[in-house]
Amino acid sequence: MKHTDLLQRYLFDKADVRGELVQLEASYQQILANHDYPAVVQRLLGELQAATAMLTATLKFEGEIAVQMQGDGPLSLAVINGNHNHVMRGIARFTGEVPEGDLQAQLGKGHLVITITPTDGERYQGIVALDKPTLAANIEQYFAQSEQLNTRLWLHADGNKAGGMLLQQMPASNVIATVPFEHLEALTDTIKADELYSLAANELLYRLYHEESIQLFAASDISFACGCSRQRSLAALASIDKAELEQILAEQGQIKMHCDYCHSNYHFDAVDVAGLGQTQASSDTRH
Repeated sequence: MKHTDLLQRYLFDKADVRGELVQLEASYQQILANHDYPAVVQRLLGELQAATAMLTATLKFEGEIAVQMQGDGPLSLAVINGNHNHVMRGIARFTGEVPEGDLQAQLGKGHLVITITPTDGERYQGIVALDKPTLAANIEQYFAQSEQLNTRLWLHADGNKAGGMLLQQMPASNVIATVPFEHLEALTDTIKADELYSLAANELLYRLYHEESIQLFAASDISFACGCSRQRSLAALASIDKAELEQILAEQGQIKMHCDYCHSNYHFDAVDVAGLGQTQASSDTRH
C-alpha cells in the first residue's frame, strides 16, 4: 500500500534554491475526523497542515512549531501543531456560516502567528497581519518580513487530500548559480492540484523541472497524534486548587475533561483527586 503522507526535500544543482513537496491524506483526514467542519474550513485546515508540515523541515533541533490564524470573523481560529518528527494535530473554531472567498471574509481582521518552541532553548514567535487574500501569500509575507528570504508556496486541499510545494532562495554558495529563482517559480506555477495529490514525488518533479538537475532526498513520514492522555490531564488538574476540584466533585460527582483536538474524554473521581498530591510528588521525585 502506498504511503500517502510524505514530506520530501530537494535541491537544484544550478540554483541557490531549496524545495519541498508535501502530500497528505491519512493524517489530514484524522485531523478532520469527529469535527463537523464546513467544506471551506476543511480546505483551509488542509492548506494550513501542508504549510506547517513544510515548515517542520526547517527545524534544526528537537522541538515544536505551531502555525495559527486568529481573527474576529466567523472563523476565529485555525491552528496546526507539528514537531521535528513531523507528528501533527490541528483544530479550528468558528461560529455561524464561514463564507467562501479570501481570508479576510473568513477571519476578519486577524494575524498569522508562527511559534517555534525548542525542547531546549528559548521560544520564538513571529506575527504578521493577515492582510493577504490567501494563506500562502501571508506565509510568504512572514518569510519576507522575519527572515528576508525570497519564498513561494503553493497550497491545495479538497477535504480528502492536501498538498503543498515550497521554493526558497538560499544564501549564495560556492556553486555558480545559472538558474534564476524566477524561472523555477514560473515552472512551479504550472502545478495542478490533482497532480500534487496523485503523482509520486519523482514523477511530479520531473514534470515540473525535467530540464533541471535536482537532488531529491529521502522522504519523511507525516503522522497524526494528539498528545493528550489521562496522565497529562491529571497533571493539569494538579495545578488547580484542590478545594475548587472538591467543589466540582460535590456538585457533579466527577470531573470531566475533553480534548478539543481528538475529542477524547477523561473522567476523574474523588479517589483521583485525593491522589493528585502523591502523583505530583512522585513526578517531582523522578525529575
